[in-house]
Amino acid sequence: MNQEISKLKVVAFKNYRGHYPESVHADHIYRTTENRKFCQKIGMRISGLALARPPTNIDKEKKKQAWLDERLRNYIEGKFGQAKRRLSLDKIMTKLSETSVTAIAITFLVINLSTLLKKAFSLFLYFFIFGEKTVFVICLMISTYS
Repeated sequence: MNQEISKLKVVAFKNYRGHYPESVHADHIYRTTENRKFCQKIGMRISGLALARPPTNIDKEKKKQAWLDERLRNYIEGKFGQAKRRLSLDKIMTKLSETSVTAIAITFLVINLSTLLKKAFSLFLYFFIFGEKTVFVICLMISTYS
């Protein structure tokens, strides 16, 4: 069932955008042989380790690409964790599915707006109040305590 859902999402992406995504960053449960063959057939990269024994010699380019994919996936998972922890994404209890989708969309809108606000605030501090080194320290403090 999970395999069908992931294929449907990739096909839905193609129908919406007109092309397949460059890569899929999926959990281990979705990295099945069937999904890997599907991604290979349409020319799409799937993140994560292969199912077989890991190769002894890995190209630097492939290793760097795997590192970048994992880095992006960790960032996305972190944003979901932040939304659950700080913005109550895990406590949505609406009756209608449309209302749930709206609540989730508003949660991620708030996350994006807070990110923009942090960047704007750091630029304001940099250009109008402090120097470069002080702004870096203040931005670290903001990201730590927010």
